[in-house]
Amino acid sequence: MKRAVGYLRVSTGEQVENGVSLDVQEERIRAYAALAGVELVAVIREKGVSASKPLATRPQGMQLVRAIAQGKAAHVIALKLDRLFRDAADALEQVRAWDRAGVALHLVDVGGQAIDTSTAMGRMFLTIMAGFAELERNLIAERTSAALQHKKAAGRAYGPTPYGWDREGTYLVENPAERAQVERMRRLHTDGHSFRSIARTLTTEAIPTKQGGRWHARTVAYLLRNDLHAQGAERVAA
Repeated sequence: MKRAVGYLRVSTGEQVENGVSLDVQEERIRAYAALAGVELVAVIREKGVSASKPLATRPQGMQLVRAIAQGKAAHVIALKLDRLFRDAADALEQVRAWDRAGVALHLVDVGGQAIDTSTAMGRMFLTIMAGFAELERNLIAERTSAALQHKKAAGRAYGPTPYGWDREGTYLVENPAERAQVERMRRLHTDGHSFRSIARTLTTEAIPTKQGGRWHARTVAYLLRNDLHAQGAERVAA
């Protein structure tokens, strides 16, 4: 009987919001294996890991790659492509390597149908799907970046309260004392002081950071390069 390894993955958010639980994935993979006539010799469960990480760099993904390399199975079964990959290059590179080793990838649910990369048609569909999966990831990143830039431009809080500002509800308002320190850092840097020397000066003078603790060169550099400090001091309504 042909041997297969099943791979399941969820991130914490997905498990809560979409109900794509590991148990549901395993149930469907086992049912597929029975119908396809393959023996499921192992089921690898990956929890709380983003698909944006290459398969071989995930804790359990590494086990999957190793199991296939050791010849423990000639088939990999996953519910959907995005359980295994999100990056097209990662998907195609890994599947090509498996194909050269005689290993087939089975995806249980592709628009209600299953595909098997041991066939030419299955490989073609995989190539198309990998491209669309990467497109989706890039579009999400673009929308997220645009939303953060809008909040920043509107003076809205968009993460941890930045140095030079205080939070009032969902708005950012100027903190005059901290803004004065940012301007001082800018003057020192213009006069030729390095980020490291500025950080050392602030730490020596016991100027508090936003979270407390020592100043670091990378913190000073970030503040001076952050366009948030070029905005006006007044609160801007969204």
